[in-house]
Amino acid sequence: MPLDPTRFPVMCITQDGLPLTHVGQAKRLCAAGARWIQLRIKNAMPDAWLATAREVVATCHAQGALCIVNDSVEIAVAANADGVHLGKLDPGWREARRRLGPSSIVGGTVNDLEDVVRALAADCLDYVGVGPLRFTTTKQKLAPVLGLAGVRACVTRLDGLPAWVIGGVEAADLPALRAAGAAGAAVSGALFRQDQIEGNYHAFVAAWSGKTAFAPQLGASISK
Repeated sequence: MPLDPTRFPVMCITQDGLPLTHVGQAKRLCAAGARWIQLRIKNAMPDAWLATAREVVATCHAQGALCIVNDSVEIAVAANADGVHLGKLDPGWREARRRLGPSSIVGGTVNDLEDVVRALAADCLDYVGVGPLRFTTTKQKLAPVLGLAGVRACVTRLDGLPAWVIGGVEAADLPALRAAGAAGAAVSGALFRQDQIEGNYHAFVAAWSGKTAFAPQLGASISK
C-alpha cells in the first residue's frame, strides 16, 4: 500500500502504562485530527491484545484513520488492521507481506546502515521507522542513538523508501528531520505529556508544516 507522506507526516503510537487506555488514546488522537495510529502493546495476553486491537481499529476507521499493529501479523489480520510494523526481532518482513498481501501496510525498523541494506534487499516494505533519534524511556532495549547525523545518513541511503523518524522526537526537531529527507516522525510519549494530547499533536503537525517556529535541540537527552 503506497503511503502518501503529505497525508501522514505524524504517526501516533499508543503507549502502555498511561491512565488512558489504548482505546481512549486512539479516540482522543483521532478527534485531534490524527490519521495514522500504531497500536503498540507489550506483554499482553493474546485475547486481551486482540480485543483492544479490534476496538482501536474500529475507532480509527470510524474517523477515517489508518491503524497498524506493532509486532504481530496475527493480531493485525484478526483485528482487520491496515497493516503491521515489525522490528528486527519480529517475524520476517517478506513473510508478513506474503500473509498480508499487497494492499496492507508493512513497515520495519531501521537502527543503522546495515538495517538499511536489509530493508532495501527485502523489497517489500512500504516504509521504515528510523531511530532512535535520541534517548527515550518509552522503548525497552533501545538501540544505539543515531542523532541527526545518523538519521540523515540512513535516510539518504534508503533510496526513496519513506522513513518516519522515531525515538525521543520532539516537535522542535521536525523542521530538521524534514530537511534531512524524512517522510515524517513517529511519536509516542511526547503526545501524551501532561495529558495535553490535542495540543501536543497540533504542535507536531504545525512544526512539520512550518507554521510554527521551533529551535531544534538535537543534542539534548530527553525522555519521552
